[in-house]
Amino acid sequence: MRVRDMLSRDGLALTKSEARIVQILLTDYPISGLGTATSLARRAAVSDPTVIRLVTKLGFKGFPDFQAKLLEDVEAGLRSPLMMMEAKRPTAARRSVAEDYLRSVTRVMQQAADMTVPQAYERSADLVLDAKGQVLVLGGRFSRHVAGMLASYLAQIRPRVTPLGPLSPESFDRLLDLGPRDVLIVFDYRRYQTDVIHFAEQAGRRGVRLVLFTDPWRSPLAEKADVVIVSPVEANSPYDSVAAPVAQMEALVTHMLAPKTQIMHARMQQLEKIREANHVTIAEAMEKVPLRKSPGKKKHR
Repeated sequence: MRVRDMLSRDGLALTKSEARIVQILLTDYPISGLGTATSLARRAAVSDPTVIRLVTKLGFKGFPDFQAKLLEDVEAGLRSPLMMMEAKRPTAARRSVAEDYLRSVTRVMQQAADMTVPQAYERSADLVLDAKGQVLVLGGRFSRHVAGMLASYLAQIRPRVTPLGPLSPESFDRLLDLGPRDVLIVFDYRRYQTDVIHFAEQAGRRGVRLVLFTDPWRSPLAEKADVVIVSPVEANSPYDSVAAPVAQMEALVTHMLAPKTQIMHARMQQLEKIREANHVTIAEAMEKVPLRKSPGKKKHR
């Protein structure tokens, strides 16, 4: 089994600190694992013994044994005929800007899949579903739109979901009523937004649990978050892509729905009844409109 597969396999029991190491290893794979154990520990903000415990849990005798296997995987990849074919494949001529961008997003999505730590989704889902208080969702200038989408999904799954939207001075007043029963989900990508960081930091000091979606350079909130989900964002565009963050957000929702379908189905049924009563969507409104008869031939008199 490849080291990457070992790191991302389902059923691997990880502590919070071990999960941070795994996230670092997958985010910058395989380079992040080729330095010293101390440098890896420093990047993940954990102790050296924590790194050693992780590689032992993976089945290695120690860090040198882990690196030897990692180097074997790198060498095997370099010799792979498939990789050699891909490297020698000619670039398509006259590709449009739109097609070039979409292909680059496809690569970003694959990178996001390769960086997936299943335990991060499991912990995020548990925090959100088990929260006894509020679940607040917050994002920056562009990422708040992804946050808003997540809030709309979560409102169908559980009560007391609050999208914070653009922060105002009044938004910070909400901190007064927050505590350990609440969860804050934050989307924060480079250029990290100071008001988002300040709100999350103050919420954390009040005991609020933090789930962070961020990029490989990692928001300053990463060291304080209970769970961190990292996404590549660089595509062939002047702007960072939110395609992978949207997919990760939807993956989290899918993960939440899987084990508790019956409970959530009952809530969604009630929600649909409310929507139907208020003709919320076109489909529901059209059910009340009688169908027109198809025009027949006019009778001549």
